Amino acid sequence: MEYFKSGLKSVLGAPQPGQQPSGADTVERLIQRVQTSTLLEDRRDACRALKALSKTYRLEVGAHGMDTLCYELVQDRNDSETIGYTLDALCNVLSPETFEEEEERGTDSVGGQFTEIFIKQSQNVTLVLEMLEEFEFHVRWPAVKLLSSMLAHRAREVQELVLTSPMGVSKLMDLLSDSREVIRNDALLLLISLTKGNANIQKIVAFENAFDRLFEVIASEGGLDGGIVVEDCLLLMYNLLRANPSNQNFFKEGSFIQKLTPMLQPGSEDGWAAQRAANCHALLQVLRTLVAPANPAQATSACQQIMRGSGLLGSLSDSLMASGVPADVLTETVCAVAEVMRGCGENQTFFSQVMAPSNPPRPALVVLLMSMVNEKQPLALRCAVLYCFQCFLHRNQDGQAQLAQTLLPATTEQVSGVTSGTLLCGGLFSPDTLTNWFSCVALSHSLVDNPGTKEQLLRVQLAPAEGHPGVHLLPQCLALLQQAQRPQTRLGLLQLLAQWLAHCSAAVGHLLSTPNAVAHLTAVVCDVSEEELVRGLSAFVLGLCVAFNDDAVVSFGRLALVQLINKRIGTEAFLDRVADVTRHEAYAKAAKHPQPTAATVADLLLDHEFCRLLKALENVVARAVAPKPEEVVEQVGSAQYKVLIRQQDEQLAQLSRQLSQVTVERDHLAAQVSQLAAQVAQLRDQNSVLKAAADEGGLQARVAELQQQVAKAAADQEDLLELMDDQEAKLTKYRNRLKQLGEKVEDDDEVEDEVAALTAQVVIN
Repeated sequence: MEYFKSGLKSVLGAPQPGQQPSGADTVERLIQRVQTSTLLEDRRDACRALKALSKTYRLEVGAHGMDTLCYELVQDRNDSETIGYTLDALCNVLSPETFEEEEERGTDSVGGQFTEIFIKQSQNVTLVLEMLEEFEFHVRWPAVKLLSSMLAHRAREVQELVLTSPMGVSKLMDLLSDSREVIRNDALLLLISLTKGNANIQKIVAFENAFDRLFEVIASEGGLDGGIVVEDCLLLMYNLLRANPSNQNFFKEGSFIQKLTPMLQPGSEDGWAAQRAANCHALLQVLRTLVAPANPAQATSACQQIMRGSGLLGSLSDSLMASGVPADVLTETVCAVAEVMRGCGENQTFFSQVMAPSNPPRPALVVLLMSMVNEKQPLALRCAVLYCFQCFLHRNQDGQAQLAQTLLPATTEQVSGVTSGTLLCGGLFSPDTLTNWFSCVALSHSLVDNPGTKEQLLRVQLAPAEGHPGVHLLPQCLALLQQAQRPQTRLGLLQLLAQWLAHCSAAVGHLLSTPNAVAHLTAVVCDVSEEELVRGLSAFVLGLCVAFNDDAVVSFGRLALVQLINKRIGTEAFLDRVADVTRHEAYAKAAKHPQPTAATVADLLLDHEFCRLLKALENVVARAVAPKPEEVVEQVGSAQYKVLIRQQDEQLAQLSRQLSQVTVERDHLAAQVSQLAAQVAQLRDQNSVLKAAADEGGLQARVAELQQQVAKAAADQEDLLELMDDQEAKLTKYRNRLKQLGEKVEDDDEVEDEVAALTAQVVIN
């Protein structure tokens, strides 16, 4: 301290006896010395003193000396020592740090205010960038720190100034080749701040061979086992690739994806160093930027194919099944695997064949689901597993069908051990409400855009309890919905039902046939004490029962449900309940990204695919429940027409049965008539013979007896002929009735073919 004071005395001169100058006076005199001194040595000494005072008296140095210091950068440009002191003083003035003296004064944001003043003169930023061309350590390093301070306060403005400065980005990129590690490392941090959120700077940095240089630095630092510099390189790489299709394409075409594969070797089972875990986490983030769901589909597909072909997907799968992986790294690895296979059939097939090194061996997917339904696992990991399972099923109808097959009665007895289907169905009955939600959402993804799976799951019958018959899955879900007390469980079940009912009249028929199902949904929608989302989803499910109703359940046909909603709930109130869901914060959050994320268990309410379904069908439900007047007429006419057709079908069927019966009876009577006719002819022949021999004794009585038999047979024949005439009359009556029914609907194009077919069947019979 005494040395510092003696230095000030040599610069400012000794003070008058009894007078001690204040800090502000000292700063002012030093500034005047810089402005007025003709000797370089004097200016250098004054700048050195200002640097020393710039922390303690930052406000005074910045307010009175900033312009002087900026001018000094130009005036003594060739003297590196003076320039170094000047840049150090400016670094302290613009620093984002709050110094001890400022904390005592209660002032803050001082550096931000001075930064705003400093960058108003754009030539000041250009001047600092020019200082980067100097190789002298005491010039280049403080220039890097000064730019970092400016970016910390006014990132967007400084980014624009760097863009407009000639070769500004190139000068920064040259710093990565500096052999002095402290400059190179600080330059990495500077570039991380500079490239954040600015696509133009990202493109320039990428085309300045940034990726090559970053991989060189990573290799020199020892790869993932290196220090924090490796993490900084990967963070800069992440900035360059995130939401930047141009750089992603450049990265892909430059064969940089293949360079990621060797870095993904599993860590030591003895434990992971904290820095290795951080480096691996950053690497996985880089990888995910290339296959993010928000990227263009064609670009994502190309990257996914390269990742499979280069062995990167295999390395990820190995890391996933390795032991000793830290929880946060494992979670990020699961998400990376998810996005590498999302919507890519070959990668989904590849992952379905990955086996976990367990005894007995199990598919990796089953092992992951076991973690998801285990309430002791971390929340972030369980969410990641759900995301991985969703990505496996995304546009994967084969995978969806395989899941359904593990639940069907014909196969459950053949499949040994735990399957994905049994795990999910078991999760429906778990006492853990989050497990209920995870299982419901996972099952719902097997139904997305797959009518065949919806039909298959209607056949699923859960294992019966002892002494009780088995229950099919959909009625069981409805029973669980009525029994559940916690909103999260109910929301999961309602989302599963919604995916099931959409575009599936058969599922709607099963729900409407389940006792108390409609009554429960209606009661929930009407109950003002219910959770808002539960009421909204119940209304949406009820609306789907209207929209996709084929009137197979007579008591709950489309018109009957519309009248019920209007009477019990009110159409406007019903539509408001559905609209409340789309206005909810949980909907906005879930709709943004397919990956489910949550800080707490209570944050998991809605699923991304359900939000897409609701958005697509909200208007369909509204039109079904509250149709326009002309649509009402059309629906009523259609309903009445369907009732008429059903009645006519029943009449035609009844007449056909009667006609068949009469035809059989007629054929039976005709056979009897033929038999009697033969007997009459035989008796007449015998009578003729007897008449010829009537003169013989004892034959008269026999002739009389035969004549009586002939008379009786003739009488029976006449009775049968009369009965046949009656049957012919009935046939004529039935044929006329069929003809009338045919004429009644002969102008209807939709029924004409059906009537003709039925008439033809009657004629054939």
